[in-house]
Amino acid sequence: MTYQEKLLPEIEIKSEEVRQRKAFLQFGDADVATLESVNEVAQRYADSVIEDFYRHVLSFPDTKAFFSDPEVLAHVQRMQKAYFMRLTQGNYDQEYVANRVKIGVIHERIGLPVKSYFGMYCFYLRTVLERLRQEYKDTPEQALTVFNSLIKLTFFDMGLAIDTYIESRERTIQGQQEAIRELSTPVLLLRPGLLLLPIIGLIDTQRARQLTEQLLRSVRSNRAKVVVIDVTGVPSVDTKVANHLVQAVEAARLMGATSIVTGIAPDIAQTMVKLGIDLMRITTVGDLQSGIEEAERLLGYTVVRNAAVPGPGEKERP
Repeated sequence: MTYQEKLLPEIEIKSEEVRQRKAFLQFGDADVATLESVNEVAQRYADSVIEDFYRHVLSFPDTKAFFSDPEVLAHVQRMQKAYFMRLTQGNYDQEYVANRVKIGVIHERIGLPVKSYFGMYCFYLRTVLERLRQEYKDTPEQALTVFNSLIKLTFFDMGLAIDTYIESRERTIQGQQEAIRELSTPVLLLRPGLLLLPIIGLIDTQRARQLTEQLLRSVRSNRAKVVVIDVTGVPSVDTKVANHLVQAVEAARLMGATSIVTGIAPDIAQTMVKLGIDLMRITTVGDLQSGIEEAERLLGYTVVRNAAVPGPGEKERP
């Protein structure tokens, strides 16, 4: 199932919503009848309208870039012609609406700017108006009537597509933010029973909740006994952040894991003291290395240096 297929059912436009949109645009049965009456005219002008439309679109680098593949261009031209013909075939039902919604999702996926979308529609309508003037040169009031109904229908279409575009974009951004949050709070297994949680960036309520949940899941799945929480990458700490930190440590303690907080900067330490944050039940050390060493001591690990391997700055022995 494609991304669009997953998204479409979630943003289905209900029939009552469709009815309200049409009512607000004053698009009624008379407009449907008017558009159906010019279907034969639309068939005669379809090819020339589409030809003029893509000549305009391809004359601008920004929009031409979307149609660099000849097969893609041929496909969208066929689709555009089908849409042009559909405008005068009546029965603007849920299937018609679903198709407009799909167009909005596709435009968001390919990154078509909204300004280009509106610009295309503007040219499209002006081109159609010119054809109507030619067709009804002896009865210009008829051309105006048809164009008036067409304006209502195309604005109905644009509203559906743009609303879908915006909703689709918001969901895309939300998904990206969730992915970034997942990446920004990894819980790493350093040794059996020892976890490292490096925190980078600002912590808000939502991220703190997610951080705590990830930490507790990891404590349970890894049967961890000690957790090193490094806050070197946290730029600032206020009461909320400090309380979130305390809550995470307390929750881990209830699951049997001791937490060691490392990397508290001097200014952050002063801030936490001024705020009166109770850190008596939290073990803190100056830096990450010290934190890992303390964690290993608690777990009974002893790191012994291999004398046969040259240390930093030492030359290899002959």
